[in-house]
Amino acid sequence: MSSPFSGSAWPYEWQVGWRYTRAGRAGRRNGFISFISFVSVIGIALGVAALIIVLSVMNGFQKEVRDRMLAAIPHVELNSATDNALPDWHVLADKAKTLPEVKAAAPFIAAQSLLARGEDMRGVVVRGVSPADEGGVTDLASQLKKDGTLDQLQPGAWRIILGAELARLLGVRVGDSVTLIAPGAQVTPAGVAPRFKQFTVAGEFSVGHYEYDSGLALVHLDDAAKLYRRDGPTGVQLRLNDVHKAREVGVQLSSLLGPQVLVRDWTRTNAAWYDAVQIEKRMMAIILTLIVAVAAFNLVSTLVMTVTDKRADIAILRTLGASPGSIMGIFVVQGAAAGVIGTFAGVSLGLLVAFNVDVIVPFIEHLLGVSFLPGSIYLISRMPSDPQWADIMPIGAISLVLSFLATLYPSYRASRVNPAEALRYE
Repeated sequence: MSSPFSGSAWPYEWQVGWRYTRAGRAGRRNGFISFISFVSVIGIALGVAALIIVLSVMNGFQKEVRDRMLAAIPHVELNSATDNALPDWHVLADKAKTLPEVKAAAPFIAAQSLLARGEDMRGVVVRGVSPADEGGVTDLASQLKKDGTLDQLQPGAWRIILGAELARLLGVRVGDSVTLIAPGAQVTPAGVAPRFKQFTVAGEFSVGHYEYDSGLALVHLDDAAKLYRRDGPTGVQLRLNDVHKAREVGVQLSSLLGPQVLVRDWTRTNAAWYDAVQIEKRMMAIILTLIVAVAAFNLVSTLVMTVTDKRADIAILRTLGASPGSIMGIFVVQGAAAGVIGTFAGVSLGLLVAFNVDVIVPFIEHLLGVSFLPGSIYLISRMPSDPQWADIMPIGAISLVLSFLATLYPSYRASRVNPAEALRYE
C-alpha cells in the first residue's frame, strides 16, 4: 500500500514528526505540551553547554600547570638502569633521535642535596646541565630573571642558579654565596666529614610552579660531576615534538634502547598529579553527563503526552495505511529533532563561552566586584580555557544517543494505539 504522502520529497514520517515538533501552541493543552518540549530542548542545551565549558576550563588549568611544569623538566628522561654515569651520552642521544618524535637531547646530572645560607638550610634537587644544550630541552633559559642566562654557568666557576622561591626562602640575591652539601662523606685525617662546596648565586628562575621554584637549583654539568664524583652525565633529557605522545614515545624508546636504559616520561615522573587530573576529569564528565541524561529523558514525558494528545491523529493515519513502524518513526523523528536542536544549541553555546572565558570572567568579576582567582593566593590568576574536539565530539554523540533512546518507549506506545478504540469517542 502506498504511503499517505507518497508525492512528497521527504518521507511522510519525517514531515509529520517535524510538524509535531513545531506545532502545539494553539490550544491550552497543546501549548503546555509545547512548553514541556521547549524546556526539554533548553535542558539538553544547557547540560551540553555546561559539560563543554567545565571540561574546557579543566583542560585549560591542566595545560597551564603542565606547561609550567615542563618549563623545568624534560618530556622524557633516559637514565642508566644501574645508576652509573653515561660518558657516551652522545651515542644514546643519537640513537633516541632516530625516532621522528624526538626533537632535542641534552645531558644532565641530578642529585638530592642540602643548600645552606647561614642558619637556613633547604633540601633541593641539584641539576647539572650543559648551558649549550639545556635550552633545547626545557624552557628554563627563558624563565631566568634579571636578564640572567644559562651561559653564566661556566665550568670551574662554581656558580648556581636558584628557583625564585628558593632564593627568597634562603634570603639570597644574585652575587651572594651559598653552601651546597652533597650526599655522602669524605674521610679526612680529622675523621669523616660531609662534602660541601661554596657556590655563587648567578641568577634566579621562575616557572610559576612552586615545587620547582622552591626546590630546584642549576649548576654546570662539569661542576656537578666533580662535586658528586661522577665520570659523566647520569642521564639524557629529551624534548618531543608533541608532549601528548610522551608515553607512546617512552614505550618505543624502551624497546629501542634495551633494558640497560631506564626511560621515564613526564607523565610517570609526575604520576600522582597526572593520574589525579585524569581521574578528576573523568568523574566530572560522568557527573555532568547525568545532567544531560536527565534533560534528555524529559523527552519521555513530552512524547508520552504528545502520544496521548494525538491518539485521534494516529488512528486516522493508521486507517490511511500507515504501518505501526511508520507511526513509531513519526515520534522518533519528533524526539530526535528536539535532541538534535538541543545538542547543537548546547555545543554552540558551550563553544561560545569556552572560547571567550578570558573576556566573560573578567566582566563578571568587575560586575560583582570580586576576584575568583586572587593572584596573592593562586599561581594562576586568570580562568584558562582549552576546548578540545576530543571532548566535544563525544559530548555531542552522547547527547544525541541519549535523546534517541528517550524516544523509543513513547514511540513504541504510539505504534500500539488501536484505531478503533482511539476513534470511538471522536
